[in-house]
Amino acid sequence: MITLEVALGERSYPIHIGEGLLDRADLLAPHVRGSHAVVVTNETVGPLYAPRVEATLASLGKRVRTVTLPDGESFKHWETLNLIFDALLAAGADRKTTLIALGGGVVGDMTGFAAACYMRGVPFVQMPTTLLAQVDSSVGGKTGINHPLGKNMIGAFHQPQAVLADIGTLKTLPPRELAAGLAEVIKHGAIADAAYFGWIEANIRALNDCDTAAMAEAVRRSCEIKAGVVAQDEREGGIRATLNFGHTFGHAIEAGMGYGEWLHGEAVGCGMVMAADLSQRLGFIDVQTRARIERLVSAAMLPVVAPDLGVDRYIELMKVDKKAEAGEIRFILLRKLGEALITSVPDADLRATLRHAVLRPPTENPVA
Repeated sequence: MITLEVALGERSYPIHIGEGLLDRADLLAPHVRGSHAVVVTNETVGPLYAPRVEATLASLGKRVRTVTLPDGESFKHWETLNLIFDALLAAGADRKTTLIALGGGVVGDMTGFAAACYMRGVPFVQMPTTLLAQVDSSVGGKTGINHPLGKNMIGAFHQPQAVLADIGTLKTLPPRELAAGLAEVIKHGAIADAAYFGWIEANIRALNDCDTAAMAEAVRRSCEIKAGVVAQDEREGGIRATLNFGHTFGHAIEAGMGYGEWLHGEAVGCGMVMAADLSQRLGFIDVQTRARIERLVSAAMLPVVAPDLGVDRYIELMKVDKKAEAGEIRFILLRKLGEALITSVPDADLRATLRHAVLRPPTENPVA
């Protein structure tokens, strides 16, 4: 097992990475102090792993209740959130009740938001079971739900007590979900560590095959990068926004297509290709760097051609973004591989990227 720390003073917490962590009562014990724990999961993950977590909590003498949510991004809204509140109230949960988020990013975001809101704040623990959640969404305390007009626009910062990333759960991921997680792995290399990006390129086949050693390293290094950024900028006032590389385009794809049509990681993967194209147009990176990013996204079995929503529709959707200021879209681009920047862009260049992303001539596609 590997243990990292998110250094946030009195709100600091550990990230444990390894196999068999769902059964580790010793790791949960320090973070579940009340007599009652509520496990929040979904209808896909619950049958696979909830009994193990319930047994671990019961071994600590905790009263356990499990809430099972419908599975998918399309259910990340108020009505589903209320299922958690209904269960907490029915169980008589108090301020010492600990919520356990057992699932992927949707479960983690919704459980964290429920924990932030219930009785104005109760503790929760992240037990992510997808690659995307293990390398990204479980770390950093961003919680929330979607609105029809914008992704993750309603939420709160609420840090977990701990993150237990059991990489054994990745073995049950469908290939499409595994690929979606690789988008966030690639993102961390692109924005923060060129050597790590090179390691991902060299090991992409092992990562596609869910090789245990490769996955452990990907989760470790990605969490290390994210934890370092969060420790510097917990509430996204500056550098933390760079973790959204590819997300401004990606969130527009998700909202424009309808939540759930594209997985979050699929949209982010394509969004990184679009952001790399825009970075090259503005003269920050060269064509070879753009091509490397596109080749790696494609090798991770992620889409590199965007859906045709229309240029004006893309821009309309991107204006509903948490990074927008006074109606101006702010983009995370690459100054060079391993270094990101936050900037506004000329309208003509943005429109050129949007047209190119959809209508890509074969001779200009470095993956072809």
